[in-house]
Amino acid sequence: MRLSALLTLAALAAAPLTGCQTRPDDLPTFSPERKLLQVVVEMPAGTNRAQRYDATQHQFVPERRAGLDHVVEFLPCPGNSGFIPGTTTDAPSARPLAALVLAETQPAGTVLEVLPIGLVTLDDNGLMRPIVLAVPARPSQQILPAVVSWQDLTSRYPGAREVLRQWFQHQGRPGEVRIVSWNDEKAAEQQVRKAMN
Repeated sequence: MRLSALLTLAALAAAPLTGCQTRPDDLPTFSPERKLLQVVVEMPAGTNRAQRYDATQHQFVPERRAGLDHVVEFLPCPGNSGFIPGTTTDAPSARPLAALVLAETQPAGTVLEVLPIGLVTLDDNGLMRPIVLAVPARPSQQILPAVVSWQDLTSRYPGAREVLRQWFQHQGRPGEVRIVSWNDEKAAEQQVRKAMN
């Protein structure tokens, strides 16, 4: 068999594999195997360039604010920012429920099984945005040992709340974003259930 024929066969054999991959917006809210909450990473920890998954284009695109690519003029993101698949918020944008996973940086598109530990609600220029705070469920991915609740985070790492507050408040121009409330893991779980499709 000629090399070109072999390459064609190899391409045809690989095509169904790429076509069968699950898109981030088609994932379930909870992992089928372990029944754990899932988060799709959009903006990796350690970056300032905000991006989001565009379900119409099926790709990650720069987030826009005031017509420009949104670059946070502050310290890098303290966690992996993303969304919880299979959810929709009440916001006019009907975007999935946002999440911030406190873990080492993960590439955009990574799907993490997580444990919700808190809920922060932002007033983003008049738009209420709930964001689930989470840690990885897998011990090998955890950077905050023994943190499985809001109480654990605030008692073991008292400065973490201030770091998160500063990060969230620097998402826009001064005064555009403010913290409305901080809540525990039970409130986070209720928000997820409320947002499920």
